[in-house]
Amino acid sequence: MKNESEKKSDSMKIRLKVNDKIILATMIDSKTTREFISLLPLTLSMNDLFRREKYAHLPKTISTAGKRSFTYAVGDIVYWSPGPDVAIYYRQDHERIPTPGIIVIGKIDSGIEALDSAGSVKVTIELI
Repeated sequence: MKNESEKKSDSMKIRLKVNDKIILATMIDSKTTREFISLLPLTLSMNDLFRREKYAHLPKTISTAGKRSFTYAVGDIVYWSPGPDVAIYYRQDHERIPTPGIIVIGKIDSGIEALDSAGSVKVTIELI
């Protein structure tokens, strides 16, 4: 059975707009996620890192109470606390994430291919 803090919540769905494409995601119910949701709506210029993820600097630091991971799955939406950054993994390269690790806050449900391009993209993130 999953820990309460790691459950997906249907009440926390987000939409990401990349150019004319829509990405849908379900957020995990946690303190870190709730603080991220409180920042929405956000429009971010998301940079590309290693052709595996898009990331952007958040306007402020959020909770680091979530479980840290040193691996990721395609579609993970994560918080990288040293940034403080939000990142979305769109391709797998099997590299380990450096210390202090990432906190998974959500998972892409559909449309991840909209992020699979070199370079930066402008992304608008909003609660549905």
